[in-house]
Amino acid sequence: MIIKAAKWISAYDCECPLFEKSFALSGKVKKATLHATSAGVYEATINGRRVSDFVLAPAWTDYRTRLQVQEYDVTDMLEEKNLISILLGTGWFYSRVSHPRSKNIDMKPAVLASLEIEYDDGVKQLINTNDTWTWSESPVIASDIYDGEEYDANRLGGPKKVNIADNDYDRLIEQEGEDIVENEYLYPVSMFKTPKGETVVDFGQEITGYVEISINAKKGDRIVLSHAEVLDKDGNFYTENYRSAKAILTYTCKDGFQTYKPHLTFYGFRYIRIDEAPEGICADNFAAIAVHSRIRRTAWLSSASPMLNRLFENIIWGQKGNFLDVPTDCPQRDEREGWTGDAQVFVKTATYQYDVNKFFKKWLHDLKSEQAEDGRVPIVIPNAWESPNCSAAWGDAAVICPWQVYETYGDKSILEDQFSSMKAWVDYIGKKTLKENLWITDDSDEQKCIHHFADWLGLDAPYGSYKGSTDENLIASAFYAYDTALLIKAGKVLDKDMSEYEEKYEKIVSAFKAEFPQPKTQTECVLMLHFDLTDDKKAAAKKLAELVNEYGHLTTGFVGTPYLLHALSDNGYSDIAWQLLLKEDYPSWLYPITKGATTIWEHWDGIKPDGSFWSKDMNSYNHYSYGAVLDWVIEKAAGIRPIKAGFEKISISPIPNEKLGSLCVRFDSPCGTIESKWIYENGTCRYTITTPAETEITVNGKTYNVKPGTYMF
Repeated sequence: MIIKAAKWISAYDCECPLFEKSFALSGKVKKATLHATSAGVYEATINGRRVSDFVLAPAWTDYRTRLQVQEYDVTDMLEEKNLISILLGTGWFYSRVSHPRSKNIDMKPAVLASLEIEYDDGVKQLINTNDTWTWSESPVIASDIYDGEEYDANRLGGPKKVNIADNDYDRLIEQEGEDIVENEYLYPVSMFKTPKGETVVDFGQEITGYVEISINAKKGDRIVLSHAEVLDKDGNFYTENYRSAKAILTYTCKDGFQTYKPHLTFYGFRYIRIDEAPEGICADNFAAIAVHSRIRRTAWLSSASPMLNRLFENIIWGQKGNFLDVPTDCPQRDEREGWTGDAQVFVKTATYQYDVNKFFKKWLHDLKSEQAEDGRVPIVIPNAWESPNCSAAWGDAAVICPWQVYETYGDKSILEDQFSSMKAWVDYIGKKTLKENLWITDDSDEQKCIHHFADWLGLDAPYGSYKGSTDENLIASAFYAYDTALLIKAGKVLDKDMSEYEEKYEKIVSAFKAEFPQPKTQTECVLMLHFDLTDDKKAAAKKLAELVNEYGHLTTGFVGTPYLLHALSDNGYSDIAWQLLLKEDYPSWLYPITKGATTIWEHWDGIKPDGSFWSKDMNSYNHYSYGAVLDWVIEKAAGIRPIKAGFEKISISPIPNEKLGSLCVRFDSPCGTIESKWIYENGTCRYTITTPAETEITVNGKTYNVKPGTYMF
């Protein structure tokens, strides 16, 4: 890497320094390339212009072992005399989001950069970060992922000498992930006074990003904004669910017209409260900018139900809001971590809604780099918390995610990259169990790193517990079987001898059936059915249907919910699956929409029917996990599934519902656009199906083998 000729530069006594270097050209430029990275997040400009639309670069990895280097073509930005500037913030590297890891890293926030200039005469010039650069206090007084940004447009300190840090190049890698970019502008739908007399602006949609302020003001005027997801039952601004995250924006104005937006952080919000502002400020002074990884949308869904259509949009917004370089659980409170469990339950939906092949490759490389020598997978990736814990259905992201990405895109390089990680996780389970061929654990010191979350937030949880009533050893053993089955499939794709694991799988399944003969909860039924772990699927499906009817609703949590509708429709209970999907009262997927949800909630009752809150401790309103239901809508309701990885061969077998009336799903697969549409007219269902590849279409129990084209039934 050309950047290895540069030196790390820092300013230890300033939280958000501005590094600068002036230089002149010595001829006509053929090409100029800036290579840059930082321990922290940075924003680079040349002659006052940003070098890229990439925000929050270099994004988030385990900085100890993997630090991405960005490359920018800046040829057209250079003039005879130039000034390169790099603004640095703590970002994910050295702030509360990374505690305690940040406290255990020797290097403090720093910048590394190299500008390579090639002239027409073949001469090359390097402008490297070194002791010829200076730093000064930037207008950014403070910036933190959790707490927000404070900016004074009048603040600019004098130049000072930079500090030179020890070179460390082992961790530098080329950019692997998608750029993080600004994607949409949203404008206020209302500005109003709450019952408490506070001034609040509503953007009408919960987003991840920040507010842009445009205003004519006087020097020293201050604008202070707080952020929130929801209002309380009285219509007042509510932030208790942000816990310790301050999520405040403070801007001190200069004279005249000015525009400002945060440089080094982001927020999760729908509402802002104007805590302080010049007289006359109005809604027109604000815009909200949605920020997420540069992922391309690939699926569009519509139905005859406005409520269901809103659910589809909420799932889209949930993915956008939480796919900010890593798949986070939520974007607003003092968490925002890459939870492995959330990622694995949502990965299929994620690969359908957006092209996330590159996105997941990068994150799975992060996972592999954080995996312990014994194969243990941390509960969050990057493991900023330095947590030693792992959990069934969370660590399984090491196996489930790469397999699903391969299934959707047909790119086996992800299996080549991740196979050793997949195998290490499966082997770890086999070594850490108390009973061979199962995953049985206890609270002994030997297994102190195993902390199962069980069926997290299941509605059948005992009082005072976040864990549903499903036996956590059953869950762990079921995922052990499932992981082993996927590992075998991956190995065969890579032409590996998997006979050892095939024998192991048979023993695991046999042991599971003997240990857990009868399901007791909805989630137990779901796992046995979906993972093929029972000899009597008919009885397990009947039990599941009876439990749903007994409660009148689902009781599943993070583990059971993603597979619930599949388990029902695959085993003769499509009618109950549809009932659950279209149910509008609590608990259901549509219930949050009756309460104004514009993203997916963490809890089925994040806002209760009486308007009160589930809790203030752990209550996110942008938590995509339950949005995994969309893969059932695509795969079963619309019937679109791959027979061969990457949709080289396709199966389309829709399950229509007369109560809904119509459904249309368009999916831009790697092999081309697939569309499955059905609509009821006068009691008869008409199907229109478009396929780009060889396809098996099943309608009314009859299968048609067709070539690319459009077909009506």
